Amino acid sequence: MNWILIAADVVLISILVLGFYRARHGRKDLVISFIGANIGVLIVAGALSSASTSSSLGVGLGLFGVLSIIRLRSTELEQYDVAYFFSSLAMGLLTGLGVGEPVLTVALMSLPVVALAIIDHPRFLGASRHQRMILDHAYPLESELKLQLERSLMAEVVDVSIVMTDMVQDKTIVDVTYKVDGRQKNSGLGKKQRSAHVKPGEDRLGIEDPASPWTLQAEESSIMVDER
Repeated sequence: MNWILIAADVVLISILVLGFYRARHGRKDLVISFIGANIGVLIVAGALSSASTSSSLGVGLGLFGVLSIIRLRSTELEQYDVAYFFSSLAMGLLTGLGVGEPVLTVALMSLPVVALAIIDHPRFLGASRHQRMILDHAYPLESELKLQLERSLMAEVVDVSIVMTDMVQDKTIVDVTYKVDGRQKNSGLGKKQRSAHVKPGEDRLGIEDPASPWTLQAEESSIMVDER
């Protein structure tokens, strides 16, 4: 193994995981996983490369695939976690096997770091959000569903994927991608609500923010109280 490549890998994986991932996402367990996977692949790939140069590439790619399957099946990861995990594996594999001149190998190892530094930056598509929502009403029409989502989220809905529409239990499950605009800020939801200082005997529903869509839903809904 080339000690220059090992030093470069230590620096790059530290920047990628400790510098970018830890600061932006903050999961300590995955920080340990990324660094451990990088070091493990580096050691095994380096050992296989020294033992047999003819089959080192095939064995290295097979090791890459096996570790990926084991890691991805062990727990549910976000898509950005998957990107950091594969980048850590790729960097370790490149360090252990080496690709031509050390300068070329270091340049290839740097590509995932530069790419994730840019595309995972908070300002890159910072207004875009994605989540799965469960609505307490069945919406068979996508146009009606989109309108309701925009009212609830107070944002521009970009894409809606209906997971399930249950007409019996009257609910809809959707994956929604939306873009945050100024409506949430202008609605006053980020300000302190008077409901935090409700006096005994006051009606909490009567002092909610009038711009909030939840106030309208509360007014339209009938409230049943079981007094015992």
